[in-house]
Amino acid sequence: MLDAQNINLHYGASLALQGVSLKAEKGKVSCILGRNGVGKSSLMQAVTGRHPVSAGTIIWNGDDITKLPAADRAKRGIAYVPQGRQIFSQLTVKENLQTGFATLPRGHRKIKDEIFDLFPVLRKMLARRGGDLSGGQQQQLSIARALVTQPQMLILDEPTEGIQPSIIKDIHNVIDILRQQGDMAIILVEQYFEFARALGDTYAVMDRGLVTLSGNVADMNETEVRKFLTV
Repeated sequence: MLDAQNINLHYGASLALQGVSLKAEKGKVSCILGRNGVGKSSLMQAVTGRHPVSAGTIIWNGDDITKLPAADRAKRGIAYVPQGRQIFSQLTVKENLQTGFATLPRGHRKIKDEIFDLFPVLRKMLARRGGDLSGGQQQQLSIARALVTQPQMLILDEPTEGIQPSIIKDIHNVIDILRQQGDMAIILVEQYFEFARALGDTYAVMDRGLVTLSGNVADMNETEVRKFLTV
């Protein structure tokens, strides 16, 4: 579904990504691993169209979307859960979920029951302001908002960051359910090795704007991968 090839990305004169390639397929979880500051989020910015690439191509469902704006990529089914959640603190949970309607045709603008099956806590909090939720609940809200857009690809940027263990387990279960349903590709950006290894089908390890290791999780050399995750 996604085939990004030889991506370069600059912030001014600074080269953040150099020749990075990434594939994501329906029904699979593609993990992007690495320390802080190695280019993981920059790669997601490139894929989602939030920052232009300097070189390379991004193919989505057979179409070249390299120069397509972020809003148009979202309408094509690419949903992004950013690092730090970025929910609307002054809006209610229901209103936060409804912001996902922006990418949908008017006749499809509905919060499906499946959202609350995945995140039952949100059903009880629809009238509560987003800013009043715990960090873990905000993360669940951020993922649910992305799912409201009915995506073909879900990008999760460090979903376990600063989250209590019980919520991490819930998020793990949700990702596993979505993968088993088999109708979307999932990109998981993580530093939490065990979480990524348990869910991932493929992996790519980044360091200094480059992909240094990649392959199938089943064939992963855990020792080599961990070298790029420890400080």
